[in-house]
Amino acid sequence: MELPWLGEHCSERSCKQLDFLPLKCDACGEVFCKDHIRYDDHKCSSAYKKNVQVPVCPLCNAPIPVQKGEIPDVVVGAHIDKDCKYNPAQQKQKIFTNKCLKPGCKRKEMMKVVCEQCGGNFCIKHRHPLDHDCRGSSQPISKA
Repeated sequence: MELPWLGEHCSERSCKQLDFLPLKCDACGEVFCKDHIRYDDHKCSSAYKKNVQVPVCPLCNAPIPVQKGEIPDVVVGAHIDKDCKYNPAQQKQKIFTNKCLKPGCKRKEMMKVVCEQCGGNFCIKHRHPLDHDCRGSSQPISKA
């Protein structure tokens, strides 16, 4: 070995590999190789300090704080029963509200498509002045 002072040995008992770029666990402070740096890989006893996950309500998508020792499923269930701001009527709100003014057309669009000549709101199919028999201006509709 030419440079024995470089690197450190992995703290995992089954590994002890000499690693020239060792990684220090931010929870327990021990040194590990790249194969054992994850909390699960070296069965870190201090992982609960750093590996904190916040559950999210499946209905309202709000983060639910969980205290140490509480079961996340129970806390989320209690939130759904009491504090959840989920509104099922909100899911049924219509997006396509802009009705076409062409007589006989029942299409609705998400965004307004306003004719520059008559100012009416039309669907994509009837947006051009020739398609909805526009009577908005006395000027010729096309140059042809």
